Amino acid sequence: MDSLTQIVLGAAVGEAVLGRKVGNKALLYGAIAGTIPDLDVLASHFTDTSKALAFHRGFTHSIVFSVLCAPLLAWLVSRYEKYKDIKGWTWLFFGALVTHPMLDAFTTWGTQLFWPLDLRLAFKTIFVIDPLYTVPFLACVILTMTQQRTAPKRLIYNRLGLILSSSYLLITILLKGYTYFQFKGALETQNIRYLHLDTRPSPLNTVLWSANVETEEAYLLGTYSLFDTKPIVFQEYPKNHHLLGPLVHDEKVQRMIRISEGWYIISEEDGDLYFNDLRFGLLTFEPRSKDFVFKYKITTHDSGLVELTEVDKNPRDGRKLMGDLWMRVKGN
Repeated sequence: MDSLTQIVLGAAVGEAVLGRKVGNKALLYGAIAGTIPDLDVLASHFTDTSKALAFHRGFTHSIVFSVLCAPLLAWLVSRYEKYKDIKGWTWLFFGALVTHPMLDAFTTWGTQLFWPLDLRLAFKTIFVIDPLYTVPFLACVILTMTQQRTAPKRLIYNRLGLILSSSYLLITILLKGYTYFQFKGALETQNIRYLHLDTRPSPLNTVLWSANVETEEAYLLGTYSLFDTKPIVFQEYPKNHHLLGPLVHDEKVQRMIRISEGWYIISEEDGDLYFNDLRFGLLTFEPRSKDFVFKYKITTHDSGLVELTEVDKNPRDGRKLMGDLWMRVKGN
């Protein structure tokens, strides 16, 4: 999830653990701990794109990291804070650290919660930014901050935020199940034979859902809004995996294939090859568009070195997507 959401969650967890003993400092340290796992993004400054993507939401988003980091942070804080209970601080930091990857597990990218096991949990029930999850939660945390340390309302507000946010996550699971069967039924009605079906929410909401459908030679992409009245329409995209040729055996390309979980197509534009990660869909709802959210140019240097570089997104595409998204959410 986005940084603000992780700060809010970390603050609420910190308050739940030590709020009555250290007051707003529990919110502060919980918020700080809630952002620490995402420091793995700094890896992009020291390594290539494929390795940075593989590292993201890896070790720092694991239970192992939380177990190792929590007591170190607790020892550090207890050295200068008046409250010296290392055990209490350890529980605060562990709770704020471990709930970060637990929440990320509900997103499309997922997380390696059980690192070093090569298992990425991705329930794909919520987008990385979802105002319906964050805004009510944030309001409850702000109300919590305004109360005295031992005030009964402080406990009520914080618990309300945790209950509302957790309940919303449960609702997203139910919505995913419902929309999954809508897509499945549409495929059966249209007599489309497929190998795999993968669904996820569209940006900023859980009303409009997207589906990736794998067939033998192509991927089908479709959308479904809870307000739709017309049948689901699927757009076909050839896999074009053969365009990779010998590059398919390159270490970086193989890493990208693993990261995308096999959901990718290769496109050729003006003589250049592009690796398109299908898990995050397109930047537009226009048919046959090649403007994928995550698109990487494949460059082969004279030395034989293969390099994958993410294609920069145009801010205008983002603004257009928001307008198109709002229209599509309202139904077809």
